[in-house]
Amino acid sequence: MHIVYHFSVCYNFFMKTNLPGVYETRKKDNSIYYRVSITHKGKHISLGSYQDKNKAARAYREAKKLLENSALTIEKYSEKKALSFEKWVCLANFRDNGIYIANPIYIRPKMFYYYLSPEEILKFDADDLFYYSSHKIMRRGGHFFVADYGMQVNIINRYGIKNYGVSDRDYRFINGDSMDFRYSNIEIINVYHGVSEKKYRGRNCFCCKIHINGYFIVGHYKDEIDAAIAYNKAVDFVKSHGITKKYAVNFIDGITPREYAERYQKIKISDKLKNYCINAQNNQ
Repeated sequence: MHIVYHFSVCYNFFMKTNLPGVYETRKKDNSIYYRVSITHKGKHISLGSYQDKNKAARAYREAKKLLENSALTIEKYSEKKALSFEKWVCLANFRDNGIYIANPIYIRPKMFYYYLSPEEILKFDADDLFYYSSHKIMRRGGHFFVADYGMQVNIINRYGIKNYGVSDRDYRFINGDSMDFRYSNIEIINVYHGVSEKKYRGRNCFCCKIHINGYFIVGHYKDEIDAAIAYNKAVDFVKSHGITKKYAVNFIDGITPREYAERYQKIKISDKLKNYCINAQNNQ
């Protein structure tokens, strides 16, 4: 019985080249590209894929030199390198700290840096290392997100801040550095959904708003918890009148269910909001 192996048409079949660490392989359309890898201190590390064989070879040489020379710091990276910046950070961290992390993280005492680019460096406490080792940070507008269970989650959620919390309104960076996400540098201003502190008729109060088609003021309250409960009451009201928009409700810590129920009953919400919801239901 004769078995014939057609390696030339196998998808992702790796063939060694005469260049160290460079392997030739093929895509589904049978076009050639080159995978590069390196082994250092018993760790096999993928360096990426390249269309050009010579560039792939350069990436291997750069990686080898970086792993062997501690004078090559992250700051020594340039765009002329064949090796990607992200991989440069990973290898520098592995060389200096003995831990290989696939994300662009460099560990420092009691903290670590997460490099989005050579100029954009996020700072985190060491306690968050395990999480960000397995969650890649993306940027959209002025917000930083990670993919978690198939959803994009704003990293400020880890501090108990609303997903689309606004800096200097819902939270602030104590030292003024908006890239420093260490817990000691984050101060939460507005804990609850729909609640913000402001002046109303010359007094400090807590304003509660809810968004339907535009924002409606639910009311102004002396107490932050009352404003948070008012928001929940407003959510219940709009849902009971056929508005199907999804709202996150406030979890009120530090009060008993009985106290919550008593305050819920006493709190008033805007007549304008009520009338809008009633009219919207009648027009359906």
